[in-house]
Amino acid sequence: MTERQWQRDYAMLALRTNRLASGDSGGTVLIYRGPAQWAAGVAAEEPAAARALAEEADRLLESAPSAYLAAHVRPIRAMARHLAGERLPLAEYGAQCLGLEPRWVPEEVFEQAHADLDAALPKTPGPLAERLRAWQAAHTLADIERLPELVAKAVAETRARTASTIIALPEGEVVECALVEGVAFHGAGEYEGGLKSTIHINKSIPFNLADLLYLVSHEGHPGHIAESMLKEMHLGERPEQRVRFMLSPSFVLSEGLGLLAEEVLFPGDDAQVWLNANIFPEFGIRPDGSDLAAVHRAKNVLWGVWGNATFLAEEGRSEAELGAYLAKWSLYSDEEVAISIGLLKPSPMSPYIFGYFHGWELLRRWVTGPEQVRRLLTEQLLPADVTP
Repeated sequence: MTERQWQRDYAMLALRTNRLASGDSGGTVLIYRGPAQWAAGVAAEEPAAARALAEEADRLLESAPSAYLAAHVRPIRAMARHLAGERLPLAEYGAQCLGLEPRWVPEEVFEQAHADLDAALPKTPGPLAERLRAWQAAHTLADIERLPELVAKAVAETRARTASTIIALPEGEVVECALVEGVAFHGAGEYEGGLKSTIHINKSIPFNLADLLYLVSHEGHPGHIAESMLKEMHLGERPEQRVRFMLSPSFVLSEGLGLLAEEVLFPGDDAQVWLNANIFPEFGIRPDGSDLAAVHRAKNVLWGVWGNATFLAEEGRSEAELGAYLAKWSLYSDEEVAISIGLLKPSPMSPYIFGYFHGWELLRRWVTGPEQVRRLLTEQLLPADVTP
C-alpha cells in the first residue's frame, strides 16, 4: 500500500467511525477538512459495522507510515471496539485513546486550589463558593450582545502578542465571534480554512469579563485556531492534518495548550493590567484586590475535578453523588451542577475530558519559553514527546 492509499483509507475510517459514533445527534468526533468527495461518499453509504471498523483499524496499524499516525489510529480502533460492545475500564480505554493513562487526582490537589482561590479573591465574608460566585457576578457582562466587539479587541491583542513573542502570523486573518445557543460548550474556536475562523460563544451562559483573555487565547491565539491554521500552513504536505479525530493524543496537547495560553501571553499580572486598562472601566468594574492570574491557575487545576467525576460516573454513582462532588470541589452552584450532570453521562467520548487537566499539567512543566509553544503550533507531537 502506498502512503497516499493509506492516507485515504485512514480518512475513510475516521469518517465512518465518526458517522457511527455521532449517529443523528448532530455532533461530531472528527474535525474534517479533507476531500469533500470522501465525506460525501461515506454519507451515502450504509453505516459501517463497528467490528468491521475495528478490523480495518487493525489493518492500518500494521502499515502505519509513522509512530504519530499509528498513535492516531489506536483511538479510532478503541472507539470502534467500544461501539461494538467492548467495555474496558475507563483508565485503560482512555490510555488507548489519549496516549497517556488518565488518573484520579487526589483531593489534596483541589484543597490547595481552594486555598489559592481563597487568597486570590477579594477579602469578603462567607464560604469560598459564595465569594467566588459574588466575584464572578461582579464581572458579568450585562448585555451579552456587546460580547463580539469585546472579543474582537481581545483577538487583536492576543494575535499581536502571539506574533511578537512566539511565531509570525499571516496578514489578513479574520477571526469573528458568533453568539450561539443550544450547545454544550461555553466557547469553541473553529478554523474554517484559509484565513477565516470563528469563536463561538454560548450566549445562554453568563459571561465573566475577567475570563475574556482566558477564553480568547484558549480558542484563538495561541490556542486552537492558531494551531489549526499554522499546522495546515507548516504541515501542508501531511494530509492527516485535515483529518483530526478528536479523541486522540494530539487533542490532549491542544487542550493543554489552550489552558496554558493566557499565562503564556500574559505572564504575571499582565492580563489583569490589560483588562483594567481596556475593558473594565467601560463597565464600571474597579480593581477589587483580586489576583486574576491565581484565579485562572486554580480554575485549571479544578479541571481535574471533572476527570474524577467522570470516573465516578463510570462506576455508576448516582446523580446526587456526582452533583455533591462537583459542588464541593468545583464550587459549582445548583444551576451549574444541573447543567454539568448531563455532560458526565458515560459515552464513547468520555476520555476526552481528561485531556484538559492532564494536558495542562504536562505542558506547564514542559513549556519553558516560546520555543516549546512554537513547536506545539507547528509540529506533530505526542504526549510522550513533551515529557519534562
